[in-house]
Amino acid sequence: MKQLLSVLVMAVSLFSSEINKQIIIKVAGPFASVSHPIIHMANNQSLKDMGINIKFVIWKNPDELRALILSKDINFIAIPTNVAANLYNKGVDIKLLNVSIWGILGMISRNPDLKTLKDFKGKEIAVPFRADMPDIVLKELIKKSGLDPQKDFKLRYVSSPIDAMQMLILRRVDHALLAEPAISIALRKTKSFPISVVAPDLYRSVDLQEEWGKLFATKAKLPQAGIAYIGDTKGKEKLINRFLEEYSKSLEWYKQNSIEASKLIVKELPMLEEKGLADSIAHISFESIKAIDAKEELDFFFNILKKSEPKSIGGEIPNSNLYYQ
Repeated sequence: MKQLLSVLVMAVSLFSSEINKQIIIKVAGPFASVSHPIIHMANNQSLKDMGINIKFVIWKNPDELRALILSKDINFIAIPTNVAANLYNKGVDIKLLNVSIWGILGMISRNPDLKTLKDFKGKEIAVPFRADMPDIVLKELIKKSGLDPQKDFKLRYVSSPIDAMQMLILRRVDHALLAEPAISIALRKTKSFPISVVAPDLYRSVDLQEEWGKLFATKAKLPQAGIAYIGDTKGKEKLINRFLEEYSKSLEWYKQNSIEASKLIVKELPMLEEKGLADSIAHISFESIKAIDAKEELDFFFNILKKSEPKSIGGEIPNSNLYYQ
């Protein structure tokens, strides 16, 4: 009996040693859709065969993002592409690895007859984050439509997408610019789904990516967010390439398993709503493309942002050193 106990103790000790050998990497991201495949990767421990455990760390605002970068406690980070450009232009050692979010912005309205941005002329629109990327995209599309964002619209700025969504739900505004999954969650909360519901309270309106494609005579997609690496990538190529491979796999799983995916994500991010999140997946343009392969689209996008709000990208179009190759 003593011999058996001795063997068991030794086995537990060896097991504990193996666990202790595991390297933990913290991967930071917002609660937005770009982070959701990372949560799946962490849940599956997709890099365990490399002796690596993935831990997801949320950042809620730019201040928290900066603090995480300064702490040097993270390397991989899910981030809007313009923020990656901004950090690069401010001297942060950052490489944009991929772009995975290409379509997430849309208008939501109480009026089902509003089909283009011109139809919103004269109306009040709740817009989160003044001078941030969604606001810039909206104003540039308005200008491209031949209208003036200040004279022809009443843009009511709010501090966050959640505030804009709550204002819609409480009927304090009739129209808002939102990103998925906030659009789908708002439709769920007001029982404005599916189309068969009688007299829904809110409607999906203009898809800003489609407007972008039509008005700028280009593809109907915007390189909005992806994964970046903070720090020197030399000698880390094997890890980075494998991370991107697993991210792409988790992204495909997320797209194909909306109900299961939403349950997993809401456990980690309870501020989201499960059914609305599941609805949103079908309305987002997901595609994991290496950042260097998306440089043409990124340069076009950054040029538009620079003309409207240079600070949003750090003042200059970033050169090729931003992109991991």
